[in-house]
Amino acid sequence: MARVARSWLAMLAALAGLAVSAWAQDLVSFEKKTTVKKLSNGLTVVICRRPEAPVFSFFTLVDTGAVQDPKSETGLAHMFEHMAFKGTDKIGTKNWPAEREALAQVEDAYAKYNYERHLPTGGDPKKVEQLEKAWQAAVAQAQQYVIVGQFDEIVESNGGFGVNARTEEDDTAYFYSFPVNRLELWAYLESQRFLHPVMREFYKERNVVMEERRMRTDSAPVGRLVEQFTAAAFVAHPYHNPAIGWVSDLNTFSATDAQKFFDRYYVPSNMVIGMAGDIDPEQAALILEKYFGQLPTRAKPEEVTTTEPPQNSERRVVLREASQPFYVEAYHRPDYRDPDDAVFDAISDILSNGRVSRLYRSLVRDKQIAAEAAGISGFPGAKYPHLFAFYAVPTPGHSPAELEAAIRAEIQRLRTGYVTDDELKLFRTRAKADLIRSLDNNEGLASQLATMQLRYGDWRELFRQMDRYDKVSKEDIKRVAAKYFVPENRTVGILQNAGSPAAAAKGEER
Repeated sequence: MARVARSWLAMLAALAGLAVSAWAQDLVSFEKKTTVKKLSNGLTVVICRRPEAPVFSFFTLVDTGAVQDPKSETGLAHMFEHMAFKGTDKIGTKNWPAEREALAQVEDAYAKYNYERHLPTGGDPKKVEQLEKAWQAAVAQAQQYVIVGQFDEIVESNGGFGVNARTEEDDTAYFYSFPVNRLELWAYLESQRFLHPVMREFYKERNVVMEERRMRTDSAPVGRLVEQFTAAAFVAHPYHNPAIGWVSDLNTFSATDAQKFFDRYYVPSNMVIGMAGDIDPEQAALILEKYFGQLPTRAKPEEVTTTEPPQNSERRVVLREASQPFYVEAYHRPDYRDPDDAVFDAISDILSNGRVSRLYRSLVRDKQIAAEAAGISGFPGAKYPHLFAFYAVPTPGHSPAELEAAIRAEIQRLRTGYVTDDELKLFRTRAKADLIRSLDNNEGLASQLATMQLRYGDWRELFRQMDRYDKVSKEDIKRVAAKYFVPENRTVGILQNAGSPAAAAKGEER
């Protein structure tokens, strides 16, 4: 064992040396090849030139996510993400003037139907039925002008790949890759869908989102647990709401609501674009100004959210279903700008990263009570004060109660003892290696540049965070664990297998 330990430490030291060397080289080179351009309308673009292949990737990041969903309209940020692929007044339509008129009729018919069905008395059933039919007829009339999927077809027929987007609690992102000789086409397409978006096929797409919710949440026991668990952990802050939206809201908001959401939040000063690939910054600057400069100048939306009050007692959510059991517990922590953010990253790595991590060794390898176990920060987002969560999946014959006890034991180790020097060294080495790997492809680099520029106002924070990791001490980890991982700051979620009464009884043991 001593020889094995010495060999491991030697390999660790070698890896650390390689990572530091590669890191220094990357830091210098990135400074030389990265350009930031801010247009007069407030849009910021970060460009990193990498001439290895004649392609580029981009990552458009909008500083708006589910947290900005208006009251009674949860899921609207995610809904607009879907709309951004429906085209413009020039893409996706056979006859825009006629379609525009037809879409206005759809909204008029929907407003009447929606009003009647939501009257306190429930509305006149016959009138509700008639208004619904009129609305559906208007939808069918508008559909005849649609060229389905034309935006995606243009991108893909010109060599684009990886066309996608995602909406999270904190922001919304759009991304794909393109041949560099299509740079101007990309600029046209990407700018136009934010300059002239059209809410076509809105209610058809709303049904798609509702089906997505049914699959991921309503028909998925873990999805239901996580939704209820998060709602219990946050009683005031918008993190309380699911990013995909509550069912009643999804069934109510309109294309008019989506347009209002877009008009408020999709402004140049609220967006950052990261680009990486074989891009000439000077040429790109002219193209960016030509197309994205058309976006109207508007002030960045005011950032106002309800502050989550301090939690002063444990909260517990238990679901009993014929399902694979699951256990999660989480503790409130400050947002990503907190001085201890790097400490939470270190805790997550030491607990969860790989087969030498504490939770893996204890719950998976030694006790063999879990198939998977981890501790993660940034749940459900990171921009605002959020949660550090521990979760585990029990192996057959073992219960969530056993996982709860084992996780608490590992938390207590952090609170009362010190991590080892080797654990800290391994954390720093892995952090640097992971980031270097993420920058090794255009997609990852564009994402990282946009995110750091948006969150910190400077893409160089991508590298400065490594300096913060180097300063994390054993004392910091013990201090943070003792401060935040306390019972009164804890929310617990348990998915208990209802198929076994004995297991259910055992799962409630404390």
